[in-house]
Amino acid sequence: MWRRSFSSSTPTATATLKGKKWDALIIGGGHNGLTAAAYLARGGLSVAVLERRHVIGGAAVTEELIPGFKFSRCSYLQSLLRPSVIKELELGKHGLKLLKRNPSSFTPCLDGRYLLLGPDKQLNHSEISKFSLADAEAYPRYESQLENFCKFMDLVLDSPPPESVQHKLSINEKLKNKIQNSVFWASCLRHVSSMGQKDMVDFMDLLLSPASKVLNNWFEADVLKATLATDAVIGSTASVHTPGSGYVLLHHVMGETDGERGIWSYVEGGMGSISKAIGNAAIEAGAHVVTNAEVSRLLIENSSTVCGVTLADGTEVHSSIVLSNATPYKTFMELVPDDVLPNDFVRAIKHSDYSSATTKINVAVDKLPEFRCCKLDHPHAGPQHVGTIHIGSESMEEIHSACQDAASGTPSRRPVIEMTIPSVLDKTISPPGKHVINLFVQYTPYKPLDGDWQDHKYRESFAQKCFTLIDEYAPGFSTSVIGYDMLTPPDLERVIGLTGGNIFHGAMGLDSLFLMRPAKGWSNYKTPLQGLYLCGSGAHPGGGVMGAPGRNAARLALQDIRERT
Repeated sequence: MWRRSFSSSTPTATATLKGKKWDALIIGGGHNGLTAAAYLARGGLSVAVLERRHVIGGAAVTEELIPGFKFSRCSYLQSLLRPSVIKELELGKHGLKLLKRNPSSFTPCLDGRYLLLGPDKQLNHSEISKFSLADAEAYPRYESQLENFCKFMDLVLDSPPPESVQHKLSINEKLKNKIQNSVFWASCLRHVSSMGQKDMVDFMDLLLSPASKVLNNWFEADVLKATLATDAVIGSTASVHTPGSGYVLLHHVMGETDGERGIWSYVEGGMGSISKAIGNAAIEAGAHVVTNAEVSRLLIENSSTVCGVTLADGTEVHSSIVLSNATPYKTFMELVPDDVLPNDFVRAIKHSDYSSATTKINVAVDKLPEFRCCKLDHPHAGPQHVGTIHIGSESMEEIHSACQDAASGTPSRRPVIEMTIPSVLDKTISPPGKHVINLFVQYTPYKPLDGDWQDHKYRESFAQKCFTLIDEYAPGFSTSVIGYDMLTPPDLERVIGLTGGNIFHGAMGLDSLFLMRPAKGWSNYKTPLQGLYLCGSGAHPGGGVMGAPGRNAARLALQDIRERT
Protein backbone atom coordinates (compact mmCIF):
# COMPACT_ATOMS: atom_id res chain seq x y z
CA MET A 1 0.00 0.00 0.00
CA TRP A 2 2.81 2.41 0.92
CA ARG A 3 4.71 1.77 -2.28
CA ARG A 4 1.61 2.25 -4.40
CA SER A 5 0.55 5.55 -2.81
CA PHE A 6 3.88 7.19 -1.99
CA SER A 7 5.96 8.56 -4.85
CA SER A 8 8.54 11.10 -5.88
CA SER A 9 7.65 13.72 -8.48
CA THR A 10 8.44 11.75 -11.64
CA PRO A 11 6.68 12.04 -15.01
CA THR A 12 4.40 9.19 -13.93
CA ALA A 13 3.60 10.83 -10.60
CA THR A 14 2.99 14.16 -12.32
CA ALA A 15 0.62 12.50 -14.77
CA THR A 16 -1.27 10.98 -11.83
CA LEU A 17 -1.56 14.38 -10.15
CA LYS A 18 -2.78 16.28 -13.20
CA GLY A 19 -4.91 13.47 -14.55
CA LYS A 20 -7.85 14.24 -12.26
CA LYS A 21 -9.44 16.94 -10.15
CA TRP A 22 -8.71 16.13 -6.53
CA ASP A 23 -11.13 16.81 -3.72
CA ALA A 24 -8.27 18.19 -1.61
CA LEU A 25 -4.61 19.09 -2.00
CA ILE A 26 -2.26 19.49 0.97
CA ILE A 27 0.70 21.84 0.58
CA GLY A 28 3.52 20.36 2.65
CA GLY A 29 4.04 16.88 4.07
CA GLY A 30 4.87 17.91 7.60
CA HIS A 31 3.15 16.08 10.44
CA ASN A 32 0.17 18.48 10.42
CA GLY A 33 -0.27 18.22 6.66
CA LEU A 34 -0.17 14.44 6.85
CA THR A 35 -2.63 14.50 9.76
CA ALA A 36 -5.04 16.62 7.73
CA ALA A 37 -4.64 14.26 4.78
CA ALA A 38 -5.45 11.24 6.95
CA TYR A 39 -8.67 12.76 8.30
CA LEU A 40 -9.78 14.02 4.89
CA ALA A 41 -9.11 10.66 3.24
CA ARG A 42 -10.96 8.89 6.03
CA GLY A 43 -13.82 11.27 5.32
CA GLY A 44 -14.02 9.90 1.79
CA LEU A 45 -12.16 12.61 -0.12
CA SER A 46 -9.53 12.06 -2.80
CA VAL A 47 -6.40 13.67 -1.32
CA ALA A 48 -2.88 14.41 -2.57
CA VAL A 49 -0.05 15.66 -0.33
CA LEU A 50 2.61 17.74 -2.11
CA GLU A 51 5.96 17.82 -0.28
CA ARG A 52 8.79 20.06 -1.49
CA ARG A 53 11.62 17.98 -0.02
CA HIS A 54 12.71 14.42 -0.80
CA VAL A 55 11.38 13.20 2.54
CA ILE A 56 8.12 13.70 4.40
CA GLY A 57 7.91 15.08 7.92
CA GLY A 58 8.73 18.78 7.72
CA ALA A 59 10.38 19.59 11.04
CA ALA A 60 9.42 16.15 12.43
CA VAL A 61 11.89 14.26 10.30
CA THR A 62 14.64 11.64 10.65
CA GLU A 63 17.67 11.91 8.37
CA GLU A 64 20.87 9.86 8.20
CA LEU A 65 23.26 12.76 7.69
CA ILE A 66 26.38 10.87 8.85
CA PRO A 67 26.59 7.18 7.86
CA GLY A 68 25.07 5.05 10.61
CA PHE A 69 23.68 8.02 12.58
CA LYS A 70 19.99 8.89 12.20
CA PHE A 71 19.17 12.36 13.47
CA SER A 72 15.86 13.92 14.47
CA ARG A 73 17.01 16.89 12.50
CA CYS A 74 14.70 19.56 13.92
CA SER A 75 12.14 18.56 16.56
CA TYR A 76 13.58 16.01 18.95
CA LEU A 77 11.06 15.13 21.71
CA GLN A 78 7.45 13.94 21.82
CA SER A 79 4.79 14.81 24.34
CA LEU A 80 2.40 17.27 22.73
CA LEU A 81 1.03 14.93 20.02
CA ARG A 82 -2.67 14.92 20.82
CA PRO A 83 -4.02 11.66 22.29
CA SER A 84 -7.01 11.98 19.96
CA VAL A 85 -4.69 11.88 16.92
CA ILE A 86 -2.78 8.85 18.24
CA LYS A 87 -6.00 6.97 18.99
CA GLU A 88 -8.13 7.94 15.99
CA LEU A 89 -5.38 7.34 13.42
CA GLU A 90 -4.22 4.16 15.22
CA LEU A 91 -0.62 5.31 15.08
CA GLY A 92 0.59 2.39 17.20
CA LYS A 93 -0.64 0.03 14.48
CA HIS A 94 1.25 2.12 11.93
CA GLY A 95 4.59 1.79 13.69
CA LEU A 96 4.69 4.54 16.33
CA LYS A 97 6.65 3.45 19.39
CA LEU A 98 7.26 5.90 22.24
CA LEU A 99 10.21 5.52 24.63
CA LYS A 100 9.46 7.11 28.00
CA ARG A 101 12.25 8.97 29.76
CA ASN A 102 12.84 8.54 33.49
CA PRO A 103 14.37 10.71 34.81
CA SER A 104 13.36 13.42 32.38
CA SER A 105 15.76 16.21 33.30
CA PHE A 106 19.38 16.61 34.43
CA THR A 107 21.03 19.92 35.24
CA PRO A 108 24.78 19.73 36.03
CA CYS A 109 26.37 22.55 38.03
CA LEU A 110 29.94 23.81 37.86
CA ASP A 111 30.20 23.68 41.67
CA GLY A 112 29.96 19.88 41.56
CA ARG A 113 26.26 19.51 42.33
CA TYR A 114 23.47 18.42 39.98
CA LEU A 115 19.67 18.24 39.83
CA LEU A 116 17.71 15.26 38.49
CA LEU A 117 13.95 15.54 37.94
CA GLY A 118 11.33 13.18 36.56
CA PRO A 119 8.00 11.45 37.14
CA ASP A 120 9.27 9.81 40.37
CA LYS A 121 7.99 12.06 43.18
CA GLN A 122 10.39 10.61 45.76
CA LEU A 123 13.35 11.26 43.45
CA ASN A 124 12.18 14.83 42.91
CA HIS A 125 11.87 15.48 46.64
CA SER A 126 15.28 14.01 47.34
CA GLU A 127 16.98 15.89 44.52
CA ILE A 128 15.39 19.28 45.15
CA SER A 129 16.08 18.96 48.89
CA LYS A 130 19.82 19.15 48.08
CA PHE A 131 19.17 22.79 47.18
CA SER A 132 16.08 23.73 49.22
CA LEU A 133 13.78 21.74 51.47
CA ALA A 134 11.08 24.39 51.05
CA ASP A 135 11.27 23.98 47.26
CA ALA A 136 11.05 20.20 47.60
CA GLU A 137 7.80 20.63 49.52
CA ALA A 138 6.44 23.20 47.05
CA TYR A 139 7.29 21.34 43.84
CA PRO A 140 4.38 18.79 43.95
CA ARG A 141 1.93 21.67 44.50
CA TYR A 142 3.43 23.56 41.55
CA GLU A 143 3.03 20.56 39.24
CA SER A 144 -0.49 19.90 40.55
CA GLN A 145 -1.55 23.47 39.81
CA LEU A 146 -0.17 23.32 36.27
CA GLU A 147 -1.91 20.00 35.66
CA ASN A 148 -5.18 21.52 36.85
CA PHE A 149 -4.76 24.41 34.41
CA CYS A 150 -4.02 21.96 31.60
CA LYS A 151 -7.45 20.38 31.96
CA PHE A 152 -8.84 23.70 30.77
CA MET A 153 -6.26 23.86 27.97
CA ASP A 154 -7.27 20.44 26.60
CA LEU A 155 -10.64 21.86 25.55
CA VAL A 156 -8.96 24.78 23.76
CA LEU A 157 -6.34 22.63 22.00
CA ASP A 158 -8.78 20.13 20.52
CA SER A 159 -11.38 22.63 19.27
CA PRO A 160 -11.42 25.21 16.47
CA PRO A 161 -11.60 28.73 17.95
CA PRO A 162 -15.14 30.19 18.10
CA GLU A 163 -14.53 32.57 15.22
CA SER A 164 -17.15 34.99 13.93
CA VAL A 165 -18.62 34.55 10.44
CA GLN A 166 -16.15 35.58 7.72
CA HIS A 167 -17.96 34.88 4.43
CA LYS A 168 -21.55 35.48 3.38
CA LEU A 169 -23.72 32.73 4.83
CA SER A 170 -27.36 31.79 4.84
CA ILE A 171 -29.50 32.49 7.90
CA ASN A 172 -29.35 28.79 8.86
CA GLU A 173 -25.54 28.75 8.57
CA LYS A 174 -25.25 31.90 10.68
CA LEU A 175 -27.51 30.37 13.31
CA LYS A 176 -25.47 27.17 13.36
CA ASN A 177 -22.25 29.20 13.77
CA LYS A 178 -23.72 31.07 16.73
CA ILE A 179 -24.87 27.84 18.36
CA GLN A 180 -21.43 26.20 17.92
CA ASN A 181 -19.69 29.25 19.39
CA SER A 182 -22.14 29.38 22.29
CA VAL A 183 -21.48 25.70 23.05
CA PHE A 184 -17.72 26.37 23.13
CA TRP A 185 -18.00 29.37 25.45
CA ALA A 186 -20.48 27.55 27.69
CA SER A 187 -18.02 24.69 28.04
CA CYS A 188 -15.24 27.16 28.89
CA LEU A 189 -17.52 28.75 31.48
CA ARG A 190 -18.17 25.36 33.10
CA HIS A 191 -14.41 24.76 33.36
CA VAL A 192 -13.84 28.22 34.84
CA SER A 193 -16.63 27.70 37.37
CA SER A 194 -15.18 24.37 38.43
CA MET A 195 -11.77 25.98 39.00
CA GLY A 196 -13.02 28.61 41.42
CA GLN A 197 -11.97 32.25 41.59
CA LYS A 198 -8.61 31.73 43.31
CA ASP A 199 -7.43 29.18 40.73
CA MET A 200 -8.74 31.36 37.91
CA VAL A 201 -6.78 34.37 39.20
CA ASP A 202 -3.68 32.17 39.49
CA PHE A 203 -4.28 30.97 35.93
CA MET A 204 -4.50 34.55 34.63
CA ASP A 205 -1.34 35.40 36.56
CA LEU A 206 0.45 32.49 34.87
CA LEU A 207 -0.76 33.56 31.42
CA LEU A 208 0.22 37.21 31.75
CA SER A 209 3.33 37.17 33.94
CA PRO A 210 6.98 36.69 33.07
CA ALA A 211 8.18 33.16 33.80
CA SER A 212 10.70 34.63 36.26
CA LYS A 213 7.91 36.15 38.37
CA VAL A 214 5.92 32.91 38.43
CA LEU A 215 8.95 30.82 39.41
CA ASN A 216 10.24 33.33 41.96
CA ASN A 217 6.85 33.20 43.67
CA TRP A 218 7.10 29.42 43.93
CA PHE A 219 10.77 28.62 44.54
CA GLU A 220 14.06 29.93 45.96
CA ALA A 221 16.77 27.66 44.47
CA ASP A 222 18.36 29.15 41.35
CA VAL A 223 19.06 25.83 39.64
CA LEU A 224 15.48 24.60 40.00
CA LYS A 225 14.03 27.87 38.70
CA ALA A 226 16.45 27.91 35.76
CA THR A 227 15.70 24.29 34.86
CA LEU A 228 11.97 25.02 34.76
CA ALA A 229 12.44 28.41 33.06
CA THR A 230 13.94 26.83 29.96
CA ASP A 231 10.44 25.51 29.16
CA ALA A 232 9.20 29.11 28.99
CA VAL A 233 11.72 30.35 26.42
CA ILE A 234 12.27 27.26 24.29
CA GLY A 235 12.25 28.12 20.59
CA SER A 236 11.53 31.81 21.15
CA THR A 237 13.45 35.07 21.27
CA ALA A 238 11.93 35.87 24.66
CA SER A 239 13.70 36.28 27.98
CA VAL A 240 12.53 34.71 31.22
CA HIS A 241 11.56 38.28 32.16
CA THR A 242 9.27 38.76 29.13
CA PRO A 243 5.60 39.24 30.14
CA GLY A 244 3.50 36.30 28.96
CA SER A 245 6.41 33.84 28.98
CA GLY A 246 4.81 32.20 32.02
CA TYR A 247 2.19 30.63 29.75
CA VAL A 248 4.77 28.37 28.12
CA LEU A 249 5.55 26.84 31.52
CA LEU A 250 2.38 24.84 30.92
CA HIS A 251 4.32 22.83 28.34
CA HIS A 252 6.06 21.20 31.33
CA VAL A 253 2.87 19.24 31.98
CA MET A 254 0.64 19.98 28.96
CA GLY A 255 1.62 16.91 26.98
CA GLU A 256 1.51 13.25 27.82
CA THR A 257 2.81 9.84 26.82
CA ASP A 258 0.49 6.83 26.96
CA GLY A 259 -1.91 8.72 29.20
CA GLU A 260 0.71 9.91 31.68
CA ARG A 261 0.57 13.70 31.96
CA GLY A 262 3.82 15.63 31.63
CA ILE A 263 5.86 12.67 30.38
CA TRP A 264 8.09 13.49 27.41
CA SER A 265 9.41 10.65 25.29
CA TYR A 266 11.80 9.78 22.50
CA VAL A 267 10.37 8.12 19.42
CA GLU A 268 11.96 4.90 18.18
CA GLY A 269 13.59 5.64 14.85
CA GLY A 270 13.58 9.38 15.53
CA MET A 271 10.88 12.01 15.18
CA GLY A 272 10.42 11.09 11.53
CA SER A 273 8.70 7.94 12.78
CA ILE A 274 5.77 10.09 13.92
CA SER A 275 5.42 11.54 10.43
CA LYS A 276 5.85 8.11 8.86
CA ALA A 277 3.14 6.59 11.08
CA ILE A 278 0.73 9.43 10.26
CA GLY A 279 1.67 9.12 6.59
CA ASN A 280 0.94 5.40 6.70
CA ALA A 281 -2.46 6.10 8.24
CA ALA A 282 -3.21 8.64 5.50
CA ILE A 283 -2.14 6.28 2.74
CA GLU A 284 -4.12 3.40 4.19
CA ALA A 285 -7.16 5.68 4.01
CA GLY A 286 -6.43 6.36 0.33
CA ALA A 287 -4.31 9.53 0.32
CA HIS A 288 -1.55 9.98 -2.29
CA VAL A 289 1.77 11.40 -1.02
CA VAL A 290 4.27 12.92 -3.47
CA THR A 291 7.76 14.16 -2.56
CA ASN A 292 9.97 16.51 -4.61
CA ALA A 293 6.74 18.30 -5.54
CA GLU A 294 7.24 21.97 -4.72
CA VAL A 295 4.20 24.23 -4.96
CA SER A 296 5.04 27.60 -6.50
CA ARG A 297 1.61 29.23 -6.77
CA LEU A 298 -2.04 28.84 -5.85
CA LEU A 299 -4.55 28.79 -8.69
CA ILE A 300 -7.35 31.32 -8.15
CA GLU A 301 -10.62 31.65 -10.07
CA ASN A 302 -13.07 34.56 -9.90
CA SER A 303 -10.47 36.46 -7.80
CA SER A 304 -11.66 34.78 -4.62
CA THR A 305 -11.75 30.98 -4.92
CA VAL A 306 -8.82 28.57 -4.82
CA CYS A 307 -9.05 25.82 -7.44
CA GLY A 308 -5.64 24.12 -7.22
CA VAL A 309 -1.90 24.77 -7.38
CA THR A 310 0.94 25.20 -9.83
CA LEU A 311 4.08 23.15 -9.14
CA ALA A 312 7.61 24.50 -9.59
CA ASP A 313 7.91 22.55 -12.87
CA GLY A 314 4.81 24.29 -14.24
CA THR A 315 2.39 21.41 -13.70
CA GLU A 316 -1.12 22.53 -12.75
CA VAL A 317 -2.97 20.33 -10.26
CA HIS A 318 -6.66 21.07 -9.76
CA SER A 319 -8.77 20.51 -6.68
CA SER A 320 -11.93 21.58 -4.89
CA ILE A 321 -10.06 22.75 -1.76
CA VAL A 322 -6.46 23.32 -0.67
CA LEU A 323 -5.03 23.04 2.84
CA SER A 324 -1.66 24.71 3.42
CA ASN A 325 0.78 23.29 5.94
CA ALA A 326 3.28 26.01 4.97
CA THR A 327 3.82 29.00 7.25
CA PRO A 328 1.27 31.84 7.05
CA TYR A 329 3.91 34.08 5.45
CA LYS A 330 4.82 31.48 2.82
CA THR A 331 1.17 30.73 2.11
CA PHE A 332 -0.21 34.24 1.79
CA MET A 333 2.82 36.34 0.81
CA GLU A 334 4.51 33.94 -1.62
CA LEU A 335 1.96 31.42 -2.92
CA VAL A 336 -1.09 33.64 -3.29
CA PRO A 337 -1.04 35.96 -6.35
CA ASP A 338 -0.78 39.70 -5.69
CA ASP A 339 -3.85 41.90 -5.15
CA VAL A 340 -6.14 39.02 -4.23
CA LEU A 341 -6.18 39.23 -0.42
CA PRO A 342 -7.67 42.09 1.65
CA ASN A 343 -5.08 44.74 2.54
CA ASP A 344 -5.66 44.53 6.29
CA PHE A 345 -5.16 40.76 6.21
CA VAL A 346 -1.94 41.10 4.18
CA ARG A 347 -0.59 43.65 6.67
CA ALA A 348 -1.40 41.37 9.60
CA ILE A 349 0.39 38.40 8.03
CA LYS A 350 3.35 40.43 6.75
CA HIS A 351 4.01 42.06 10.11
CA SER A 352 3.54 38.99 12.31
CA ASP A 353 6.55 37.98 14.36
CA TYR A 354 8.54 35.22 12.60
CA SER A 355 11.79 35.93 14.41
CA SER A 356 13.95 33.12 15.71
CA ALA A 357 17.00 32.76 17.90
CA THR A 358 17.20 28.98 17.66
CA THR A 359 19.96 26.78 16.28
CA LYS A 360 19.85 22.98 16.16
CA ILE A 361 23.14 21.06 16.17
CA ASN A 362 22.98 17.31 15.52
CA VAL A 363 26.12 15.56 16.74
CA ALA A 364 27.55 12.08 16.23
CA VAL A 365 29.89 11.04 19.06
CA ASP A 366 32.03 8.01 19.80
CA LYS A 367 31.20 7.92 23.53
CA LEU A 368 28.77 9.29 26.08
CA PRO A 369 29.64 12.57 27.83
CA GLU A 370 31.08 12.07 31.31
CA PHE A 371 29.80 14.81 33.58
CA ARG A 372 32.28 16.11 36.13
CA CYS A 373 29.60 16.64 38.78
CA CYS A 374 28.08 13.20 38.47
CA LYS A 375 29.78 10.47 40.44
CA LEU A 376 27.01 7.97 39.82
CA ASP A 377 28.39 4.46 39.39
CA HIS A 378 27.27 3.79 35.82
CA PRO A 379 30.04 2.70 33.45
CA HIS A 380 27.73 3.12 30.49
CA ALA A 381 24.48 5.10 30.23
CA GLY A 382 23.23 6.39 33.56
CA PRO A 383 20.18 8.37 34.69
CA GLN A 384 22.04 11.58 33.85
CA HIS A 385 22.01 10.61 30.15
CA VAL A 386 18.33 9.68 29.79
CA GLY A 387 16.48 13.00 29.95
CA THR A 388 17.04 16.57 28.81
CA ILE A 389 20.43 17.84 29.95
CA HIS A 390 20.46 21.57 30.68
CA ILE A 391 23.81 23.18 29.91
CA GLY A 392 24.54 26.79 30.86
CA SER A 393 21.25 27.11 32.75
CA GLU A 394 22.19 27.31 36.42
CA SER A 395 20.23 30.52 37.03
CA MET A 396 17.52 32.51 35.33
CA GLU A 397 19.94 35.43 35.04
CA GLU A 398 22.24 33.25 32.93
CA ILE A 399 19.35 32.62 30.55
CA HIS A 400 18.45 36.30 30.50
CA SER A 401 22.07 37.29 29.82
CA ALA A 402 22.22 34.89 26.89
CA CYS A 403 19.01 36.44 25.54
CA GLN A 404 20.39 39.97 25.91
CA ASP A 405 23.42 39.07 23.80
CA ALA A 406 21.13 38.11 20.92
CA ALA A 407 18.98 41.21 21.43
CA SER A 408 22.18 43.19 20.92
CA GLY A 409 22.74 41.37 17.64
CA THR A 410 25.29 38.68 18.47
CA PRO A 411 25.01 34.98 19.37
CA SER A 412 25.03 34.29 23.10
CA ARG A 413 28.50 34.29 24.62
CA ARG A 414 27.37 31.40 26.84
CA PRO A 415 24.53 29.76 24.91
CA VAL A 416 21.63 28.04 26.63
CA ILE A 417 21.78 24.42 25.48
CA GLU A 418 19.28 21.60 25.82
CA MET A 419 21.14 18.36 25.17
CA THR A 420 19.35 15.07 24.55
CA ILE A 421 20.86 11.66 23.81
CA PRO A 422 18.03 9.55 22.32
CA SER A 423 20.37 6.69 21.42
CA VAL A 424 20.57 5.82 25.13
CA LEU A 425 17.03 4.42 24.81
CA ASP A 426 16.73 3.99 21.03
CA LYS A 427 19.20 1.44 19.71
CA THR A 428 18.06 1.87 16.08
CA ILE A 429 19.63 5.27 15.37
CA SER A 430 23.38 4.84 15.95
CA PRO A 431 26.13 2.22 15.63
CA PRO A 432 26.87 0.12 18.75
CA GLY A 433 28.89 2.05 21.33
CA LYS A 434 28.33 5.37 19.55
CA HIS A 435 25.60 7.93 20.08
CA VAL A 436 23.39 10.59 18.54
CA ILE A 437 23.25 13.87 20.46
CA ASN A 438 20.77 16.69 19.85
CA LEU A 439 21.78 20.21 20.89
CA PHE A 440 18.95 22.74 20.89
CA VAL A 441 20.77 26.04 21.23
CA GLN A 442 19.71 29.59 22.09
CA TYR A 443 20.18 32.46 21.37
CA THR A 444 21.35 32.96 17.78
CA PRO A 445 20.10 35.96 15.76
CA TYR A 446 18.94 35.43 12.18
CA LYS A 447 21.37 38.15 11.01
CA PRO A 448 24.25 38.44 13.52
CA LEU A 449 26.08 41.76 13.55
CA ASP A 450 29.51 40.17 14.08
CA GLY A 451 29.45 37.71 11.15
CA ASP A 452 27.42 35.75 8.63
CA TRP A 453 25.93 32.28 9.02
CA GLN A 454 26.96 31.53 5.42
CA ASP A 455 30.60 31.94 6.44
CA HIS A 456 31.97 28.46 7.15
CA LYS A 457 34.52 29.73 9.70
CA TYR A 458 31.86 31.73 11.55
CA ARG A 459 29.56 28.73 11.72
CA GLU A 460 32.35 26.46 12.90
CA SER A 461 33.45 28.89 15.58
CA PHE A 462 29.93 28.97 17.02
CA ALA A 463 29.64 25.18 17.02
CA GLN A 464 33.00 24.98 18.78
CA LYS A 465 31.81 27.55 21.32
CA CYS A 466 28.91 25.24 22.16
CA PHE A 467 31.17 22.18 22.39
CA THR A 468 33.63 24.07 24.60
CA LEU A 469 30.82 25.10 26.96
CA ILE A 470 29.77 21.47 27.24
CA ASP A 471 33.42 20.60 27.98
CA GLU A 472 33.17 22.71 31.15
CA TYR A 473 30.57 20.27 32.45
CA ALA A 474 31.71 17.11 30.64
CA PRO A 475 35.47 17.28 29.97
CA GLY A 476 36.47 15.64 26.70
CA PHE A 477 33.14 16.11 24.95
CA SER A 478 34.74 18.04 22.06
CA THR A 479 37.17 15.22 21.34
CA SER A 480 34.32 12.68 21.16
CA VAL A 481 32.66 14.47 18.23
CA ILE A 482 32.77 12.44 15.00
CA GLY A 483 30.80 14.97 12.96
CA TYR A 484 27.85 17.32 13.16
CA ASP A 485 25.09 19.06 11.22
CA MET A 486 24.06 22.58 12.19
CA LEU A 487 20.83 24.41 11.31
CA THR A 488 20.86 28.14 12.15
CA PRO A 489 17.71 30.29 11.69
CA PRO A 490 18.47 30.94 7.98
CA ASP A 491 19.12 27.20 7.49
CA LEU A 492 15.81 26.31 9.14
CA GLU A 493 14.13 28.70 6.73
CA ARG A 494 15.94 27.43 3.64
CA VAL A 495 15.96 23.69 4.35
CA ILE A 496 12.75 23.12 6.27
CA GLY A 497 10.73 26.10 5.03
CA LEU A 498 10.31 27.81 8.41
CA THR A 499 9.91 31.55 7.81
CA GLY A 500 12.57 33.42 9.76
CA GLY A 501 13.71 30.09 11.18
CA ASN A 502 10.81 30.18 13.65
CA ILE A 503 10.05 26.59 14.68
CA PHE A 504 6.44 27.45 15.56
CA HIS A 505 5.55 29.02 12.15
CA GLY A 506 5.30 32.32 14.05
CA ALA A 507 5.76 33.58 17.59
CA MET A 508 3.70 32.03 20.38
CA GLY A 509 3.15 35.20 22.42
CA LEU A 510 -0.26 35.91 23.91
CA ASP A 511 -0.92 38.33 21.04
CA SER A 512 -0.46 35.46 18.57
CA LEU A 513 -2.57 32.68 20.11
CA PHE A 514 -6.15 31.41 19.97
CA LEU A 515 -8.42 34.02 18.30
CA MET A 516 -5.33 36.00 17.22
CA ARG A 517 -3.60 33.19 15.31
CA PRO A 518 -2.58 33.70 12.52
CA ALA A 519 -4.51 36.99 12.36
CA LYS A 520 -7.46 38.54 14.16
CA GLY A 521 -10.70 37.39 12.58
CA TRP A 522 -9.14 34.35 10.86
CA SER A 523 -8.36 31.90 13.65
CA ASN A 524 -10.55 28.97 12.56
CA TYR A 525 -8.36 27.67 9.70
CA LYS A 526 -10.42 29.42 7.03
CA THR A 527 -8.88 32.23 4.97
CA PRO A 528 -10.15 35.19 2.91
CA LEU A 529 -10.00 32.88 -0.14
CA GLN A 530 -12.83 30.39 -0.53
CA GLY A 531 -11.54 26.83 -0.50
CA LEU A 532 -8.19 27.65 1.15
CA TYR A 533 -7.49 26.50 4.70
CA LEU A 534 -4.44 26.80 6.94
CA CYS A 535 -3.55 23.51 8.66
CA GLY A 536 -0.01 24.06 10.01
CA SER A 537 1.50 25.38 13.22
CA GLY A 538 0.78 28.96 12.11
CA ALA A 539 -2.87 28.20 12.92
CA HIS A 540 -4.46 27.48 16.32
CA PRO A 541 -3.26 26.05 18.69
CA GLY A 542 0.25 26.72 17.41
CA GLY A 543 3.63 25.03 17.30
CA GLY A 544 5.02 21.80 18.63
CA VAL A 545 4.44 18.30 17.27
CA MET A 546 0.75 18.27 18.18
CA GLY A 547 -1.22 17.34 15.08
CA ALA A 548 -4.05 19.51 16.44
CA PRO A 549 -3.99 22.13 13.65
CA GLY A 550 -4.10 19.40 10.99
CA ARG A 551 -6.90 17.50 12.71
CA ASN A 552 -9.00 20.58 13.47
CA ALA A 553 -8.59 22.07 9.97
CA ALA A 554 -9.48 18.81 8.23
CA ARG A 555 -12.59 18.29 10.34
CA LEU A 556 -13.73 21.85 9.61
CA ALA A 557 -13.11 21.41 5.88
CA LEU A 558 -15.11 18.17 5.88
CA GLN A 559 -17.94 19.92 7.71
CA ASP A 560 -17.94 22.74 5.13
CA ILE A 561 -18.03 20.25 2.23
CA ARG A 562 -20.92 18.30 3.75
CA GLU A 563 -22.90 21.50 4.31
CA ARG A 564 -22.45 22.49 0.66
CA THR A 565 -23.63 19.12 -0.70
